Amino acid sequence: MPKLKTKSGAKKRFKITGTGKVKYQQAGKRHGMIKRTNKQIRNHRGTDVLFKTDGDNIIRFFLPNS
Repeated sequence: MPKLKTKSGAKKRFKITGTGKVKYQQAGKRHGMIKRTNKQIRNHRGTDVLFKTDGDNIIRFFLPNS
């Protein structure tokens, strides 16, 4: 049986931390900044961690056999 490949879309969008949580880049920072408040722009800076149930679904893309 051939090796199972990870989903390349998930590989580009998510990272798995050492403790098994899933990090992602927050949405809403590409364009249209003029209509967003400074607070919204500030709060979407950096990365965030997915909720556990959502993260479990994403991990299946990285580890198809688990």
